Amino acid sequence: MEFTYQLNGIHEAAAQFWREAKDARVFAIHGPMGAGKTTLVHALCEAKGVKDHVSSPTFSLINEYRYALGSDSGRIYHMDLYRLESEEEAERAGIEDCLYSGDLCLVEWPEKAPGIFPEDTVEVWLQPLDGTQRHLKLLFP
Repeated sequence: MEFTYQLNGIHEAAAQFWREAKDARVFAIHGPMGAGKTTLVHALCEAKGVKDHVSSPTFSLINEYRYALGSDSGRIYHMDLYRLESEEEAERAGIEDCLYSGDLCLVEWPEKAPGIFPEDTVEVWLQPLDGTQRHLKLLFP
C-alpha cells in the first residue's frame, strides 16, 4: 500500500495508515533525516486516541503512550534507534521486550538493529517529495 499526502492532510493519512494496518503490531519506519518520521508517529498516535504529549525518544530510546479509541485501547511504544551503535545495545535497552510484547510499536531508524525485529514487522517507507508533500509506502510481510 502506498500513497502521497500533504503535511496539512497528515491526520487523514494517519487514519488511512491504521485502516490498512489492520492487525499489524510492529512498524519499522524508514526515511532520511528530516523526512517527518516523528511527525508521522505523532499523527498516528493522535489517530489512535493518545492524549499524552508525543515527542521524539531520541535520547530516552523508548516512549510509552496509552491509547483509547472506542473499544480499542492499549499501549504504543515509540522507539528511536538513531543513537544505537549495535543490535546488542538495542537488546540491553529492552527494545526486543517491546517488539515482542504484542503492543503497538512504532520504530524510527530500524536499520540500526535490523536483526531484532519480528518476522511480521511492517516496513514503512517515508520519503519527502518537497517541503509539504510526503510519499508513504507500507510493505506487509
